[in-house]
Amino acid sequence: MVETSVAGGGTQARAANDVAVRLKDVTIEFRMADRASYKAVERVTLTVNEGEFVSIVGPTGCGKTTLLNVAAGLYQPSAGAVEIFGTGLGGLNGQSGYLFQAEALFPWKTALENVAIGLETVGVPVAQARARAQDWLTRVGLGKFGARYPHMLSGGQRKRVGLAQVLIRDPKILLMDEPFGPLDAQTRQIMGNLLLDLWSQNRKAVMFVTHDLEEAIALSDRVLIMSAGPASRIIGEWRVTLPRPRDIAEVKLDPLFHQLHREIWQALKDEVLEGYKQTGGG
Repeated sequence: MVETSVAGGGTQARAANDVAVRLKDVTIEFRMADRASYKAVERVTLTVNEGEFVSIVGPTGCGKTTLLNVAAGLYQPSAGAVEIFGTGLGGLNGQSGYLFQAEALFPWKTALENVAIGLETVGVPVAQARARAQDWLTRVGLGKFGARYPHMLSGGQRKRVGLAQVLIRDPKILLMDEPFGPLDAQTRQIMGNLLLDLWSQNRKAVMFVTHDLEEAIALSDRVLIMSAGPASRIIGEWRVTLPRPRDIAEVKLDPLFHQLHREIWQALKDEVLEGYKQTGGG
């Protein structure tokens, strides 16, 4: 793995128990319908430390979501190992919360009920679960929207409900797969600032997948770059030393932001073009 330090952001050694997620030489291979195999990622090693926000950027189809699914325990690696807080992961990762790109709200339940269900399914009494759900709706700016069904909410509001739905269970690790991808630019910025505000209150380990390099830099402590597939790998790592707290609109005006963007894009652009060719774009 390559690491580039910018503006004094040197690498610091951490104790093993400080590491929330560790992928060690992970390879993922899928069997296809014609019995051939497809190697999505090969010998990927990465760590996400406690309280650290790490983004993974790469071309379409490079295996970013595959790595999230491995960290969640949804896929077992074909080779290599996964550790969560120093312990090997042999099944579902019960210490993580997963915010998918697609909405995961039940259309027949209200916003309040959608947020509360995560507690109700683990035995929390309904009244207590809904009181806590109301608190979380308030924290994401939807305190007066609890009685609305998903179809009555905007895309950004539904994403806020989904965020509250994940955070109410207080996971130690957040896995986020293009969570703001379908939103317009202004709403994405608002959601990014909301996420940073909530994260800063109780810093959890975050593994964040995005196609948007600007979003990755604005949010993260580190940005990892993946090569085009097949057999994708991590080809670069950049530490983001922009000061916190951050406002996404303001941080994009910082000269260091532009320096980072130029450096990372130089490493990423050829991979994006290769990925575009492989998906039929040219």
